[in-house]
Amino acid sequence: MTETTRKHQATLDTAVKALHGRTFFAAFPENPSPEIYGPDADRLGREKFEALRNQNFTELLQEAPEQWVGQEESPYEQVSLGVKYPFFAPGTLVERAQGAFDEWRRLKPAARAALLTDALDGMKERFFEIAYATMHTTGQAYLMSFQASGPHAADRALEAIAAGYEEQTRFPEETRWEKPMGKYSITLQKTWRAVPKGVALVIGCSTFPTWNSVPGMFASLVTGNPVIVKPHPKAVLPIALVVAEVQKVLAEHGLDPNICQLAVDADDRLITKDLCENPAVKLIDYTGGSQFGEYVEGLKGKTVFTEKTGVNSIILDSCDDLDKVAQNLAFSVSLYSGQMCTAPQNFFIPAGGVRVGDELVPYEDVVQKLAAAVTGLTTNPKVAPHVCGAIQSPATQERVEKLVLDGGRSVLAPGKVDHPVFQNARTCSASIHEVDASRIEQFSQELFGPIMLIIKTENTQESIRLAAQLAREYGAISCGAYTTDQQVKEQIMDEMSLAGTPVSFNLTGSIYVNQNAGFSDFHVTGGNPAGNASFTNPEFVIKRFTWVGFREPVA
Repeated sequence: MTETTRKHQATLDTAVKALHGRTFFAAFPENPSPEIYGPDADRLGREKFEALRNQNFTELLQEAPEQWVGQEESPYEQVSLGVKYPFFAPGTLVERAQGAFDEWRRLKPAARAALLTDALDGMKERFFEIAYATMHTTGQAYLMSFQASGPHAADRALEAIAAGYEEQTRFPEETRWEKPMGKYSITLQKTWRAVPKGVALVIGCSTFPTWNSVPGMFASLVTGNPVIVKPHPKAVLPIALVVAEVQKVLAEHGLDPNICQLAVDADDRLITKDLCENPAVKLIDYTGGSQFGEYVEGLKGKTVFTEKTGVNSIILDSCDDLDKVAQNLAFSVSLYSGQMCTAPQNFFIPAGGVRVGDELVPYEDVVQKLAAAVTGLTTNPKVAPHVCGAIQSPATQERVEKLVLDGGRSVLAPGKVDHPVFQNARTCSASIHEVDASRIEQFSQELFGPIMLIIKTENTQESIRLAAQLAREYGAISCGAYTTDQQVKEQIMDEMSLAGTPVSFNLTGSIYVNQNAGFSDFHVTGGNPAGNASFTNPEFVIKRFTWVGFREPVA
C-alpha cells in the first residue's frame, strides 16, 4: 500500500494544483494515436470488445449472482450486444456494501486516493475497448466515444479523487491545543476524523455512461464510502469495465471488491428505486431526466447530487463573421446528434436581424444561413458520420421526425445520415423549427435530440430576458452568446450568472459550447433546476463525509 501511495503522490499533487489554477491539465492523452497508445491499441481494443459480445461478463469480483441479464443494443447495428451481467437483489448489494464499509473507511485518504488512481491506470489500458463499448451502447461516434469515455472521463475521475483527497487532508489529524488562563493554562489533545456517510449509489444515464458517472463514483470512494454503480440498462458495458478495474485493484491489495459493485436491472425487475429507498443508502448521484431526478431529490435522509435536463440557449446579437458563427453552431447542434446535456436548443434571434461588422443582416437571412450550415455538415459524407454518430434510443429519433409545433414553421426537416461502415445505423440529422417568442410553452422544455428552435424576439433585450427566465425556471446547463457590444456582454453575464448558467461568448473554430474541460470548467452549477450539484467543486466532495472531533485534557 505504501508503495502504491508513493507511486501516485506526484500525480495527486499535480492534480490538486490544477484544481486551484484552473489552467489546462490532462493526465490522460485524448488523441488515440498509435504513437501514444501503441500501433496495435485500436485493433486489440476492438477485438477485446468483440470477444465480450454474446458472453457473460465474468470480470466482476461479485460472487453468487442470482441470474445473468442484459438488454444492450447497438445503435449502429440495431442488434443485441448479447452481453450478460450478474444480477443481485438490491438487499444483497447493500448488505455487501455495508460489510465492506469498515475496511474501506479505515484507510487513510492518501491510501484510498492512490488505489483509485491506480485503477485509472488500469482503465487507461482499456480506453479502446471502452471506446467500442461506448460506440455500441450510446451511438457516439468513435472519436467522441474514445475521448469522452476514456481520457476525459479518467480526468474527471482524477479531478474528483484530487478534490476529495485535498478536502480530507486540509486540516491536521491532531494538534495540542493550549488556552492561556492567567497563572495557568488549559491544554487539550485534539484529534479529528473525516467520517464517510455510508453506502453510496451512482445512477447512470444511457448517453454518457462513464463521463457522467465516474465523478460521483470516485468522489464517494475517495471519501471512504462503498459504492454501488447502477448504470442505465441500455449502457452497462463501458462503466462495467471501469468497475472491473477498480475491483481488480482492491483485490490485489487484499481489500473487499464489494467496496465498489455493479448493479444491473433484470429483464423483469427494475431495482433503482429499491436501492434509492434502502435506509442504508446515504449518498445518491443521479444523471438523467428531471422527473426521476426530482423523485431522487425528494427522498428523505439522503445526500443527493443531481444532473437533470436543461433548456440551453444561444443568444445572437452581433458578430464579426456570421459564416464562422453558423458553422460553429451547426457543429454544436449536430455533435452526437444533439444528445448532449450541453447541446444548444433555443436560438434567440432579434426580428431586426444580427449586426455583422457594420452591416445589419436580416433575420430571415440569419435563419437560412444557420439552416445551410446544418445541411452542409450533415450531408457531407466525410464529416457527418464522425460528428453525428447514431441515435441512442428509437424514442429520440421518433421525437425529431414527428415534432410539429402548433403555429410554428418548419425551417429544415430531419434526414438520414448515411454511415460508410454501418448501413443499418439509427441516424437522424437536425431539424429546425421557428417558434414565436410568445409561445414560451413550446420552448420551455428540453426536446432531447438534434432539434433547433429558432425564437424570433423583438430585440436582444427580450432574447436575454427569455434565456435567463428559462434557465431560472426550467434549468440550463450551457448558454452561448454572440455579441461585439461590451455592454450587452456584461448584461448577459450578469443575467445568466444570476440564473446559475455559464456562458460561452463568441465561439468560432474548434471550440464549442458543448465542451467542458476537467480541472477548469465546473460542469453544471447547481444554481438552477438543471441540477443541484456541480462537479467538481468543493461541495461535491465535502458533503460525502463529516468532520468529527475528539479532545482530552493533557496531564
